[in-house]
Amino acid sequence: MSNRKPANEIVICLGSSCFARGNAENLDVAKKFIQAEELNASVRLTARLCEDQCKEGPNVAINGEVHHAVTPAKMLRLLESTLKSGAIDERA
Repeated sequence: MSNRKPANEIVICLGSSCFARGNAENLDVAKKFIQAEELNASVRLTARLCEDQCKEGPNVAINGEVHHAVTPAKMLRLLESTLKSGAIDERA
């Protein structure tokens, strides 16, 4: 077993406001994307209960960069531009 941490991290806010406004769907989009692109070893998908930015939600952070008002379509674009075809952060 490797102790190496995944190179990329996606953090999805699942506080009640973000969850109700779309992060339930965004979590599903992220899971399906990671599986379809076979990125399980290089991406850590986590959830937090509140990022204290409820008015700007749904909030998602990818590799430390926070994105606001994330719709499922925007989530997919963010994942594609950040994690697909050579854009993966290999610094871990």
